Amino acid sequence: MLVDTELADLPPELRWREWMGRVEAAIFAASEPVGREVLARVVGRDANIDLLIDDIREELRGRPYDLVAVAGGWKHLTRPAYADAIRTAVGSSERAVDLTQSEALVLMCIAYFQPITRAELSSFFGKEISRDLIGNLRGFGMISSGPRAPRPGAPYTYVTTQAFLLEFGLDSLRDLPDREALEDAGLLSKEKLLAGDIMPGLVADGVDDQEEMEQSLADATSAAFDP
Repeated sequence: MLVDTELADLPPELRWREWMGRVEAAIFAASEPVGREVLARVVGRDANIDLLIDDIREELRGRPYDLVAVAGGWKHLTRPAYADAIRTAVGSSERAVDLTQSEALVLMCIAYFQPITRAELSSFFGKEISRDLIGNLRGFGMISSGPRAPRPGAPYTYVTTQAFLLEFGLDSLRDLPDREALEDAGLLSKEKLLAGDIMPGLVADGVDDQEEMEQSLADATSAAFDP
């Protein structure tokens, strides 16, 4: 059934209200973030999606939920202030993905340096990153295979997924914590990763074993995985 997106028989104010209602209804009914192209189907391409979202969010001000830009679309999400009330009413609201520290650190490196191979990840951490760990991240839906690396053997690279963005409340990878600040602190460097000298750089800064190195990285990047 075709939907009348022009609504030419309505005065401008009522037309705008109808568009707002359609946008909010479409997002409310969806289980995944709703993108711009989908919303354009119900309001037409001449309607300004961003302004419609702004007006809906203004009306939701003070409500326990909001429209949030995440994973390239919009989704209804409850506000963090109501987490305890939700947990009390319906049980735990913790994320279904329960990453170990090692998994979180590897996922962080993939997010910043993708596409990246398992060998490069192993070089970064100074120890082999197991296939099982990569398999766990794939099983969680956080990463997928990227393009083959242009080197002997053409190894697989890994990239993050839309599920990764959704899990951590990111609209895009541009919303990750400032990589330059982490590089300035000597904790992230693609060049050091490729050269295999991340460990010496960290040891020179007073980190003298693997456990301390991983804890330093975890502390420096915790904001990326604590939405």
